[in-house]
This record gives sequence, C-alpha cells and structure tokens, in this order.
Amino acid sequence: MIGCLIPLLIGISKNYQTDITLVFIIIIQLILKKMSLKTTIDAQIKAAMLARESARLMALRDIKKVILLEETKEGKTGDLTTEEETKLLTKAAKQRRDSADIYRQQNRPDLLEKELAELMVIEEFLPKQLSEDELKAKLEEIKARVGASAPSDMGKMMGVASKELAGLADGKTISAMVKALLA
Repeated sequence: MIGCLIPLLIGISKNYQTDITLVFIIIIQLILKKMSLKTTIDAQIKAAMLARESARLMALRDIKKVILLEETKEGKTGDLTTEEETKLLTKAAKQRRDSADIYRQQNRPDLLEKELAELMVIEEFLPKQLSEDELKAKLEEIKARVGASAPSDMGKMMGVASKELAGLADGKTISAMVKALLA
C-alpha cells in the first residue's frame, strides 16, 4: 500500500522535498497507529523537523515534556497507561483553550493564533470527542443505570459519567448536560 502512495504523491508537484516529506509523514502515521504515545510523539517531532513546521514542533515538544515529567514523577514506574496519557493531553488541551480565551479577551491575536495552533496539534492525539447527541445518549444510559431522577442525584450521576466519559467530552459540557437532564 505504501509503495502505491509514493509515485502518486511524487507526481503531485515539482517540489520533491515536500513530496518526500509528505510520504514520510503518511508512512509514520500508518506505522504509529500501533505505537505508544511517547513513540508516536518522537516520530512526529522528527517529521515536523523535516517539514520545518516550527509551531507544530513546539507543540509536540511540549507534549513530550509533559509526558516525561509525568513518567519521572516520584512513585511512578516509568510507563504511563493510556488513561494517564489521555488525562495529560486533556489537561494540556484545556490549558490551551483557557489561554486562548484570555488572549481573545485581551485582544492579542498573535498569542491567540499560537495557542490555537498548539491546541490543534494536541487534539490530534486525543480520542474523538462525542457529539452533543452522542453525549446525551450516553448520559441517558448512565441516568437509567444509576437510577437518577432528581437534581439531588447529580453527584452520583456525575461520578459515573466523569469516569466513563473521561477524554470523550469536556467536564463542563458533561456537567451542564447532566444538570439539564435532571432538571
């Protein structure tokens, strides 16, 4: 399959360096579906260096830094679970969103653009977020399972929903929808 992509991509334009970089990135993406996040990030850093994408490179290095800091924390074994990696990426994405909101309020388009570019890179490694309808269906299922019917059951329902939907939806969105379902 990869051998078929190379002539196709090389025929696209006269800029062979760009074509080779594209082929390299596609090959990496095909291989990386089976690798750990840390290995994936390392390979993506190399691809960003080759493509001279400084904004992407900075975001990838930041992700790697966060992973390395978490792995070397006191009491850690060294390898992170998928859940821990997702939590780290979700936290990094939330930080970027919050910073982007602040920069938007302060009318700083230069910094806003940088944060949004980094956010896009981080979101590539996060699981696909649930749509509003999918989230509502999952929460209805949790509501039936938990037996929640009144606003006083929000804590019980949020506990289960937070665990099951971690990384699939934002906590604020989950909370707002649970509140609406129980009202």
